[in-house]
Amino acid sequence: MEETQKLHNFLNWATALGISDSHFIHLNEHEQQNPNNHHTPSCLGQSLSISYFPNAGGRGLCAVRDLQRGQLILRVPKAALMTSQNLMLNDHKLAVSVSKFDMSSTQILTIMLLNEVSKGKRSWWYPYLTQFPSNYDILASFDQFEIQALQVDDAIWAAERALEKTKTEWESATAIMEQLMFKPHYMSFKAWVWASASLSSRTMHIPWDSAGCFCPVGDFFNYAAPEDEQILSEDVTAADMAATSLRLTDGVFEEETDAYCFYARKSYKKGDQVLLSYGTYTNLELLEHYGFILDTNPNDKAYVPLPSDLYSLCSWPLDSLYIHQNGNPSFALLSVTRLWATPTHLQKSVRHLAYSGSIISNENEIIVMEWLSDKCSLVLKNLPTSIEEDELLLSVTDKDFGSVMEVKNELLGLTDESRTFLKVNGLLKDEISDGMALPRKTIRSMDKWKLAIWWRLKYKMMLRDCVSYCTRVINDLS
Repeated sequence: MEETQKLHNFLNWATALGISDSHFIHLNEHEQQNPNNHHTPSCLGQSLSISYFPNAGGRGLCAVRDLQRGQLILRVPKAALMTSQNLMLNDHKLAVSVSKFDMSSTQILTIMLLNEVSKGKRSWWYPYLTQFPSNYDILASFDQFEIQALQVDDAIWAAERALEKTKTEWESATAIMEQLMFKPHYMSFKAWVWASASLSSRTMHIPWDSAGCFCPVGDFFNYAAPEDEQILSEDVTAADMAATSLRLTDGVFEEETDAYCFYARKSYKKGDQVLLSYGTYTNLELLEHYGFILDTNPNDKAYVPLPSDLYSLCSWPLDSLYIHQNGNPSFALLSVTRLWATPTHLQKSVRHLAYSGSIISNENEIIVMEWLSDKCSLVLKNLPTSIEEDELLLSVTDKDFGSVMEVKNELLGLTDESRTFLKVNGLLKDEISDGMALPRKTIRSMDKWKLAIWWRLKYKMMLRDCVSYCTRVINDLS
């Protein structure tokens, strides 16, 4: 079936369930339970429409009129949400099997998604399931080459941790999948990664299930990074940070309307892409949970190794010691390094200055800037590739390759890493014809490799910009 027809069928299905971008559509109970009703107005068209944004997330939702900040723009009734509760109500065998095993809520919903997908067109959710991507680029889907391409220890560790966690959850869920008589394809680790990634990247928070829910049409919104920067001070509490996090979320399940409601995060003009902010994420976190990164992410951070004795002076969470996306050291990093660079016998007398964000002295500030600049430069020097090499790799891998020969011609003599890519993907074997089309598996691997290069390039650029920042401060104080 053509993708356009699948989308048309899905929108008809969603409309019949009462999903609407208008305040004025109220279907009766029978209509909400009968997706075969086609006489109702479209679920989109009053506030939003589906559009394609090639450089901003791909398929997304576009404003069909001027929208005001805080305005309700989409409502998805509870009956239209794909939840563990809904899926068990309609599948007694599934409900009985799940009750016999001790599994996390995310494992349960993952199994239920696979169970529903295995039904094909027999599934009541089939029109919605046709809108799911066939693959994802989250860290748990990376192979060893792609993981090592991240280069930075913290990122490699995050990818290995994500992969191990996914494998553990899959292995512990095989017994119930066998009891449900899943076909081998749906029991495979590859299928589990797909379903797990669907949960990670598409589910939305609901108060009664920590696994969240799938929200038809609501998951068409592309992501916008919140720009509200968390200001650190000694008075900021965990509760304050949690409250701020909640305010950054634009979609919420509302008990009074029994529906998931989405609000405009800012005012939009007709034709603008309408974006959804579902929290504050660094690019590494976006890659881990959603499978993409942002070219400009105001919430991105770079961490560098710090001396162990420096941590003992820090009164803030250790993850607050970072370099901003623009290269500026964080408030906490500057404060604690200023105190750390002060002779031990003087630290008590200047602690209040350091913790308030004040410069202790010009001499101290120069020492801090020189030390931080040297630290960033050393990290950059020790990474396998430079910024320039990464930019070259991205420019080459961004091309549309039509055959194995084209890929080999571009990558074979470029870098050691590009040759390794060809080798691990089997493109250097004698039996591989240069004229053959690039295998789908290789295309997928290249997509993830590009994401790894892109992420590490952004990391290196933050360190480079930090060196520039430190140099400017030193020059101003000298």
